[in-house]
Parts: sequence; C-alpha cells; structure tokens
Amino acid sequence: MSRVIDLRGFKKIFLMIFICFLAATSAVSFVSFRYPLKYIDIIEENTQLYEIDPSWVCAIIHAESKFAVKALSHKGASGLMQVTEATAEWIAERMRLPEYNYESIFDPDINIKIGCNYLAWLLNHYRDNMNLALAAYNAGSGNVDKWLKNPEYSKDGASLDYIPFAETRDYVKRVNANRKIYLLLLKNRQA
Repeated sequence: MSRVIDLRGFKKIFLMIFICFLAATSAVSFVSFRYPLKYIDIIEENTQLYEIDPSWVCAIIHAESKFAVKALSHKGASGLMQVTEATAEWIAERMRLPEYNYESIFDPDINIKIGCNYLAWLLNHYRDNMNLALAAYNAGSGNVDKWLKNPEYSKDGASLDYIPFAETRDYVKRVNANRKIYLLLLKNRQA
C-alpha cells in the first residue's frame, strides 16, 4: 500500500512540475510575442556605433511603433522609430547618407540609423540624461530646453521634476518600463 501512495505522490509532483513548465513556457511565449526583437542585428550594429544600450532602442521602437515598419503617426512621424521628415532630413544631412530621401524612412536599416543617430545627439545634448533625451525624442528638444529653464518644471536646470505634457510624461514612463523587459530579453538571448 505504501508503494501506491508513493506512486500517487510522484504523479502529483510530476503533474505540478509539468503544469509549472507549461505556465513558464506560455509566459515566455507571451512576452516574446508582446515584446518582439525584430531587426536586432541592425539595432545592435547602430547602438554599438553610438554606444547606446540596445535595450533603449528596442524600448523606443516598441513605444513608437510596436515594430511596425510602415507605422505613421498623427504628427507625421514615420517608420519603426517614428522620425519626422524634418528631423530625418536634418540627421541624414549630418550623417551624409548617400541617396537619402524621406520615402526610404520605411527601410528598417535607414530608420534605425537615423533614429539612433538622433538619440545619440539628444544624449550628448542632455549630458547622457536618458529621461531628458526621451522627453525630447517625444516632445522636441526645444520644449525640453524651455522646461529646464522653468523653475516650475526643473529646480536645478539639469533634470526635470515635472513634465508638463501628459503624453510625454507617459511616454518616458512607458519607454523606461519597456526597457526593463528588453534588458531581460536581450540578456536571455545572449545566454
């Protein structure tokens, strides 16, 4: 009789392990589906060039377009990293991209190149303060520069205590939350 009890206990333990395995596999599949790692070779190449952690660019792309190559915003931004025509043309000129035209912004290679260069410029402009760079990526550097000069929004002129645009406040929070997930996904990818 003790063998039957041991066998039943073993079956219960095996069933619990199997259920945990299925739950873990489903969770990983869900996260991978919800937070894709598309174009990672292009992202890693460009982030290495500009010394930016690739998890930031993945997080920005997720917040901007959810990795939809043909994404268009109501504000006229396009592609994976949602770059406006004026910004794309300014960055392309700075980068001396051969044969650039705005229609090519939907090419993941071009879009990520331009987006990473712009992010690097913002990080340099804001002395590596990623939250300021993210706020400027969303609301424009002109707005962020004004906010930094306003004691209502910045006590020290170097960081923001309050972001007056709700969309930009939410954007910075969303990108930071996305980044935590992409840090884990990229770490697991390398393992």
